[in-house]
Amino acid sequence: MRFIHVNSSWGLLVLALALAGPAQGADPILIGQWPGGPRGWQAIGVAVDDHYAYVAGSDLSGLQVFDVSNPAHPRWLSDCVPSKSVFGVAVSGGYAYAACYNAGLQVIDVSNPANPQWMGGYNTSGWAWDVAVSGDYAYVVNKSSTSADLQVINVSDPANPQQVSTCATGGDAASVAVSGDYAYVADGGKGLQVIDVSDPADPQWVGGYDTSGYAEGVAVSDDYAYVADGGKGLQVIDVSDPADPQWVGGYVTSEDAYGVALSGNYACVAAWYGGLQVIDVSDPASPQRVGGYDTSGYAEGVAVSDDYAYVADGGAGLQVIDVSDPASPQRVGGYDTSGVAYGVALSGNYAYVADGGAGLQVINVSNPASPQRVGGYDTFGVASGVAVSGNYAYVADDDAGLQVINVSNPANPQRVGGYDTSGYASGVAVSGNYAYVADDDAGLQVIDVSNPANPQRVGGYDTSGYASGVAVSGNYAYVADGDAGLQVIDVSNPANPQRVGGYNTSGYAYGVAVSGNYACVADLWAGLQVLDVSDPANPQWVGGCNTRGYSAVGVAVSGNYAYVADGDWGLAVFNLPSAPRPQITSITHASGTATVYYTNTLPGTNYTLEYCTNLSSGAWQPVGTQPAGGTSASQTDPAAGGAQRYYRVYYQP
Repeated sequence: MRFIHVNSSWGLLVLALALAGPAQGADPILIGQWPGGPRGWQAIGVAVDDHYAYVAGSDLSGLQVFDVSNPAHPRWLSDCVPSKSVFGVAVSGGYAYAACYNAGLQVIDVSNPANPQWMGGYNTSGWAWDVAVSGDYAYVVNKSSTSADLQVINVSDPANPQQVSTCATGGDAASVAVSGDYAYVADGGKGLQVIDVSDPADPQWVGGYDTSGYAEGVAVSDDYAYVADGGKGLQVIDVSDPADPQWVGGYVTSEDAYGVALSGNYACVAAWYGGLQVIDVSDPASPQRVGGYDTSGYAEGVAVSDDYAYVADGGAGLQVIDVSDPASPQRVGGYDTSGVAYGVALSGNYAYVADGGAGLQVINVSNPASPQRVGGYDTFGVASGVAVSGNYAYVADDDAGLQVINVSNPANPQRVGGYDTSGYASGVAVSGNYAYVADDDAGLQVIDVSNPANPQRVGGYDTSGYASGVAVSGNYAYVADGDAGLQVIDVSNPANPQRVGGYNTSGYAYGVAVSGNYACVADLWAGLQVLDVSDPANPQWVGGCNTRGYSAVGVAVSGNYAYVADGDWGLAVFNLPSAPRPQITSITHASGTATVYYTNTLPGTNYTLEYCTNLSSGAWQPVGTQPAGGTSASQTDPAAGGAQRYYRVYYQP
C-alpha cells in the first residue's frame, strides 16, 4: 500500500490497523516509528513487500528500506538512489520502481533489501510523480509546468527500461493504479481518468469522472476506484463500465485526502495533517469512518427539516446530509457558495444561507441531492446568522446589525430595511413581531419588525458575556453567551427584557436550540450540553457530550435528536433525553364531544390523541395532533357521540 503525506517530516510510522476487522469506532494505534522524532527528511510515499517497507523521500533523501518484521521497532537497512527526490514507489518481482521527480523512473534490485542495487532508469523528460507496475510495464505519471501524461515504460529488461507510449490525461495527474487492462489516473482538477492499456504501445482514453475535489490518489479493487479527492475526501467510483464511470459514494475526511490504499473492506486514506483515516468501504455506496482522528469540514451552522440536515459548512458552502438514520448520516448533495457559510435557515423549498462577506444566498433544496442557487443579496456587513419568517429573511450582519430582506421572490431578494445594533450581530431569532439579536458584547437586542421597512429597537439586555446565538420559546429568549454560558431572558415585555436565570456551561456557549423543556447548547470545546429549563429561573444540567472537533458552534433539534455543527468534525448527531410519557388525568363529555386532559407534557411539543372502541382489537384511530402549550394540555374528540371510547395520547417527534 502507498500513503502520501501520512507524516511529512517524521519518517516511517507503523500503525496497528487490525484491518481484518477493526471494531467500530476503534482508532489506529501507533505501535512504532523511525527515527523516533523530527529528522528533517520528508517521507512522502511508501510501499510494503513482505517484511520490508520502501519509503520515498521527497527532499533528495532517495529511497529508504526498512525491516518491519517487528512493527514496534522498524529497523533501517539501507538506502538507494541517494540525492534524488522520490515521489512514488512500487515493488514487484524483486525490483523497486521509483518515480524520481526530475530523474524520471529508476529501477532498483531489492532482492537483497540490505544491499539494493541500481539497475537502470528512464528519463521521462518531466517530473515523475508516481508509478504503478503490471507485468512487464511500469506506468509513470509524468508532468511538467503546463501538462501531464501517463508514460508506459517496458521494464522487461530492468537494466534498460524503454518508453513504448504516452497518453495525455488533460489534468494535473498525480497518481496511477492499474487493474486488468486499465490504468486509473487521479488527474487533479479533472478527477478520475480511465485509460485502456490492453495494448501498452497504444493506450487509449476511454472514460472519466470529474470528481468534486482535486484528485490526488487512487486505488482500485474489483469494480470500484477509490479516489483521494483533496478537500472532498474519499470518493468511490463504479468503474464496472470503464467508458462510463459513476459516483456511488464518498466520505469527507478531516483534511485534504492525498493518498489511498486498500486492504479487504477498508480504505486507508492519507489525509494530510488529519493523518490516517480508516474507512469501511464494504458498502461502496456508503463509506463509513471506523477509525482515525480529526474529521471533516468546518461546520458553522445547521438546520433540520424532515430527514435532512442542512449544514453551513464554512468555505465549503451548504451541505445536505440525509439523517433518516441518525446513526449513519449520509451526504446527499451540496452547493459551494461564493462566501463563507456561517448560518442557515429553512423555509419551504429554500435554504437561506448567511454567507459571510457574500451576504444572503438563497438555495433551492427541493431536490436535496442537487441544491441550486436561485438568488442572493450582498448585505452591507458579514452575514453571520439568519432567520426566516413569512416573506422576510432577517440577517445578523455583524457590524451592520440587523438586515431585513424581502424573499417573496427567492430569485430576486431585496433589502427593505435594517437596524444597526450597537454590537456585532452574530445570531437572530424571530418570534411574532420581534427579532431577537445576539449582539456580541451588547448582549440581547429586541427589534420590532412589525414594519419590516422600518425596524425599531424596543429593548435589550446586556448579558455578562458575548452573545453569539439565540433561541426563543414562549416568553423566554435563551442566549448562548460565550464564557457566561446560557442566559435565560424573560421577554414577555419586549421593551424591558429581564434575566431570570442562567447556567454557566463548562465551555464557551456559541449556539442554542430549545425543544420542550430542554435547551441544547453548542458549547465549543465542551461539545453539546443539555439543560433542563422547565424552570427558567433555575436551569439544570442534565447531560453533555464532548464532540470530536472541540468546536461545537451550532445546534438544531428535531424530535429526539440534536444536530451539532462541530467545526472540523462536521455534523454530529446525538440522542436527547427521552420525552416524559404523558398521563391522561380526566375526560369530560358534553354534547357528543369528549375532551381529554393530560399532563407531563413538554411545551411546544406535539402530542397525538387516538381512540378505539374495542381494546382487544388494537384498532386505534387518530383524533388529532397538536402542540402542548405548557406542562399540561387537552384535546377534544368532536365525534365521540354516546358510544364507549378508549383514549391514549403519546409524544409525536
